[in-house]
Amino acid sequence: MGCALLAAAMAAGAALIAQVQTAMAADPLARQIFALTNQDRAERGLPALRWSATLERSAEAHAEIMAQEPELSHQYPGEPGLMQRAKLAGVHFHAIAENIASGWSAEQIENAWMHSTPHRKNILDPKLNALGVAVVQRGRQLYVVEDFAETTQALGVRQVEERVRALLRADNVDASAPEGAAEQACRMWRGIPPGTNARAVVRFETSDLSQLPGVVVQEIRKGEFGRAAVGACVLPAGEDFTTYRVAILFY
Repeated sequence: MGCALLAAAMAAGAALIAQVQTAMAADPLARQIFALTNQDRAERGLPALRWSATLERSAEAHAEIMAQEPELSHQYPGEPGLMQRAKLAGVHFHAIAENIASGWSAEQIENAWMHSTPHRKNILDPKLNALGVAVVQRGRQLYVVEDFAETTQALGVRQVEERVRALLRADNVDASAPEGAAEQACRMWRGIPPGTNARAVVRFETSDLSQLPGVVVQEIRKGEFGRAAVGACVLPAGEDFTTYRVAILFY
């Protein structure tokens, strides 16, 4: 009875894995290359890359063009570059990289990448955490694009402000001042908004909300201010990375 239950559970688990893999990528060749890439990482003690549908869209856009061109390239005339392609596909990232190839099998292509220094570096980069793969077939020839990224969550203005406040509080700064004037300062190029008694302002752009930039730490270390307000604002269209603009008013 126990063996039968175990067998049924294993079968259900296998079916679930198959469903996830199908949802992950419709193309079996793309799934195979994804698995081979993670196998090469696992053999060297690196964490597996997760499948990214947005990176898959970015890779597909390039693979379709590449399959029609006489030579391989990361960008063709009139085509957006890798970072812009990824952004258009909806990817939010700190860093991004790409492998391209043509060949006759998934194993041949993965082997060629692992024997090429720049391609191998992308595959084994410990900072990268997501991958999308696209394969276009012309006759027996495969045209393959791997788009890698160190992905990050896209945060709203209020979420950014709260994260920066938490960093200030961890540095013993009272960050409870209302955000209105700081948000206005964020939208300004220079100066302190009129009508506020703030004594200093620091503006910065960052993609890393795990620590305060050095310019902010310098102001804190002066020990001249007892309170702060945090304001975030939306960056102009066209930014390639998920970067946040913040202003801190010190009182």
